[in-house]
Amino acid sequence: MYVARVLYPIEVLGPGKRVGIWFCGCPRRCKGCSNPELWDFQERYKTTPETVFEMIKSVSLNHTIDGFTITGGDPFYQPEELKILLGMLKEISDDILVYTGYKRAELQNDLLENISVLIDGEYIEELNDNSLLKGSSNQEVHILDKEKKDKYSNYFKTETNKVQNFFTSDGVVSVGIHRPNF
Repeated sequence: MYVARVLYPIEVLGPGKRVGIWFCGCPRRCKGCSNPELWDFQERYKTTPETVFEMIKSVSLNHTIDGFTITGGDPFYQPEELKILLGMLKEISDDILVYTGYKRAELQNDLLENISVLIDGEYIEELNDNSLLKGSSNQEVHILDKEKKDKYSNYFKTETNKVQNFFTSDGVVSVGIHRPNF
């Protein structure tokens, strides 16, 4: 599998302090994509679901992890690896939010079983209206785990778009839903 980033604490892509996981690989190449550097698989990001999970598990020993946000690239471009990782992550938190450019109807149901919230649809720069959790207004938020409905309803009522910056060995990574023409 190819994972470019694992960051904690992400506080701008879902409720609470979350682990953000950025997969590599996306054939769409959407105009205005916030992560074009993740379109291609790069050997330096090759890893295993077990390695990613062990890294996250070590963080969970001393820090509260309220959930996970998985994005990319497109995580569903690596479906088998995603499925394995999702099963492992549920040991730490069952609040798993996943972004994809695919529509929900295009996805295998067994991949959705361990996902709490799915945000689907490709990014369309002209439809970026600064919506909470959505890059563009054509995207849909699907709350798949009905037990999370109140949690996310409250999140949508009380939060606004924010951006977090993380300093990494590659420079600054700006996390969040960015305004148009960022």
